[in-house]
Amino acid sequence: MKWLVLLGLVAFSECIVKIPLKRVQIMRKTRSEKNMLNSFLEEHAYRLYKTSSPGSNIAAYPLRNIDDIVYVGNITIGTPPQEFQVVFDTGSSDLWVHSILCSRRLCPSRNLFRHRDSSTFRPTKRRFSIEYGRGRMNGVVVHDTVRIGDFVSTNQAFGVSMEHTWFEGKPFDGVLGLSYPNSSFTGGIPIFDNLKNQGAISEPVFAFYLSKGKPEGSVVMFGGVDKSYYQGTLNWVPLIQADKWCVHMNRISMNRRVIACNHGCEAFVDTGTSLILGPRRLVDNIRRLIGVTEPFVSCSTVNTMPSIDFTINGINYPVPAQAYTVKDSSGNCYIGFRENPVNRSTENWILGDVFLRQYFSVFDRGNDRIGLARAV
Repeated sequence: MKWLVLLGLVAFSECIVKIPLKRVQIMRKTRSEKNMLNSFLEEHAYRLYKTSSPGSNIAAYPLRNIDDIVYVGNITIGTPPQEFQVVFDTGSSDLWVHSILCSRRLCPSRNLFRHRDSSTFRPTKRRFSIEYGRGRMNGVVVHDTVRIGDFVSTNQAFGVSMEHTWFEGKPFDGVLGLSYPNSSFTGGIPIFDNLKNQGAISEPVFAFYLSKGKPEGSVVMFGGVDKSYYQGTLNWVPLIQADKWCVHMNRISMNRRVIACNHGCEAFVDTGTSLILGPRRLVDNIRRLIGVTEPFVSCSTVNTMPSIDFTINGINYPVPAQAYTVKDSSGNCYIGFRENPVNRSTENWILGDVFLRQYFSVFDRGNDRIGLARAV
């Protein structure tokens, strides 16, 4: 997660758990707007409940929409269960939530993990720190029962926050990482791996459908793929290494002219990143070629802007201007390309939700590859 990111021959079984995701509009950070946000959260309080269709193993859960381009889902922790909204993030491996060990000034979330209220809680003395693109979270590793829909992971290692930067005021309770175990900062086994090792998930696969312009309908599914969320065929892309959701990208082009990634580059497919991130020089050049000098643009000009093609494993994935421009809660439009705050020695891009709303994405741990298809 840099934020706030299966198989040709796998027989996807019917044992799929689907968690619908919502997109919500975020309010700006003036004092009056913070009050508006608090009122919004009070008015839209929710309760976790399970819905399933007869004869199926699909468990669906309503989610709150936290941002127009951030997708979150419900989990519970502890006994009895305590509810949390988390970002399902393919860019990190660890699960962590805000807790009562963190001061109210730093952790103003309405949902704080209360370890004393859980009969299955087990503490450790192990500290950890996670750095994201724009923030850091420090905490302690603990163990408890974690549930994602009908999946239950007992004695699951996860982090509880003690202090952090950048996460203040963000209306979610934590992050659930879905990357490989070697990327873990807590030293524990990620929840997806635990569920996979226990045989709870029929296939080592999960997938995302991120809705466009509507508050409901987004889904993360585990154990298989629902073909009704995409059209055409899934195109499979092998990972560069079986340790992160990163693939080789051939080029980025506009009007058949290569504008970035000229000699090939790395592309991280990251559900925890809202936009498309890349090197500053190349992002600035893309803006110039689009015809803008500032991140914000007139919404009336969006239809005149060119489409941008991302070529991955020899297949073009066009992202039209209507997709790479985002309208915020104030009605302003901005370009969904930003500088990656993490400098790297080689050119790499992070394909976040701006890209993933266009393309249904499947993450296949069994074959270490990603599937992409045009979303419906």
